[in-house]
Amino acid sequence: MTHTSAKSGYSFWFLAITALFVTCLIVSNTTAVKLVSVAGLVLPGAVVIFPVSYIIGDVLTEVYGYDRARAVIWLGFACNLLTVAVIALVGAIPAAPFWDGQAAYERILGAAPRILTASFLAYLLGEFANAYVLARLKVKTGGRWLWLRTIGSTLVGQSLDSAVFITVAFAGLLPPKVLLATIVTQALAKTAYEALATPLTYAAVGALKRADGSDAYDYDLRFNPFAVSDRSRLP
Repeated sequence: MTHTSAKSGYSFWFLAITALFVTCLIVSNTTAVKLVSVAGLVLPGAVVIFPVSYIIGDVLTEVYGYDRARAVIWLGFACNLLTVAVIALVGAIPAAPFWDGQAAYERILGAAPRILTASFLAYLLGEFANAYVLARLKVKTGGRWLWLRTIGSTLVGQSLDSAVFITVAFAGLLPPKVLLATIVTQALAKTAYEALATPLTYAAVGALKRADGSDAYDYDLRFNPFAVSDRSRLP
């Protein structure tokens, strides 16, 4: 299989999918405060949109390569950090005397440092694991079996994401059995979401490859999450 790398520069479609990724991430963090019941399972409201970030991550890695996916993951992290900082700053500014929504603002938008730490760590580990597994599997399979690569990478990424978040956020607060059950439930639910969205993933990958003429194979890449662009490529 010939190594075809992503085009230089940033196309409209790459920028659009990056914006969608960042939007999904920020909306997920905002809606995660509400717990919902789905088929008898208690899940954070973010389950509606957060798995979409993994689907987008799969598309980015499949079409543009790990380099571009890595840049988008860090961009999402920076935007999320800015969002959290602004929310905290606005929350700390004294409210107008006639405004009675301070408690509601803090209840919905505020987050304890432990929860924020868990969220940031889980995001980075999960997203980078997802991109790494998909990129390596693409080379191993010669670009075949996209469904296997997207579902497999999501299972690894979401398992890490759920394990890190639930453990860091709730260890010592929930019994070990409940902790483990919550991790497994969330990981499987999010992976099932990815599996159901496989036709959409195929359509998006096909459309972007045709539009941008890009189909990246990371044969010679050092998969360092802290590297900057092509500096991580092997000589």
